[in-house]
Amino acid sequence: MSPLAHRAQAGLITVVGLVALMWAVFLLNALLGNTLVASLGIDPRRMDGLDGVVFAPLLHSGAEHLVSNSLPLLVLGFVAFLDGARRFAVALGVSWAASGVGTWLFGGGLTIGASGVVFGLFTYLITRGFYNRDWRQILLAVVLFAAYGSILWGVLPTVGSNISWQAHLFGALGGVLAAFLLKRRRSAPVGTDRRRSGRDL
Repeated sequence: MSPLAHRAQAGLITVVGLVALMWAVFLLNALLGNTLVASLGIDPRRMDGLDGVVFAPLLHSGAEHLVSNSLPLLVLGFVAFLDGARRFAVALGVSWAASGVGTWLFGGGLTIGASGVVFGLFTYLITRGFYNRDWRQILLAVVLFAAYGSILWGVLPTVGSNISWQAHLFGALGGVLAAFLLKRRRSAPVGTDRRRSGRDL
């Protein structure tokens, strides 16, 4: 099996497992009468709501909410994993943490859902090519932007909506940060080793 095929297989297993975990938590929360949302969601600027930074992306308010996050998470997570498990883990982790911490600091109410992570993976994928100066990644970014670019409107404040634009905005910023942290280092040009014989004149 080629390295790319191996990464594709591992990536598919990983993102399907993550989404399956979200569905399992959704069913468990329903069986417990929605108590997980109240106890493990992000409650802004309250110390007892800080654990939501870790758990909130696993929680969703309903099946429609979860479905709307599941498909882009599968697609974007799979594409991100093709560049390697470590890079995927960093992109996911930074997006997850940035969305959660930003929401805890600036959010307007109890917040749950993986949309901040989705935004983070999206901005990671559309910016990494520019940091890496990789035309293939830039071309992929154009394709992804054409397919999902409209979601970026979600980073703007909305009046009278229960959608957390803070989670979207800080998740997106986390994705850009992850792309910067993971940019490929270019090796310095190797100079010619000139060995001189005799005396310098």
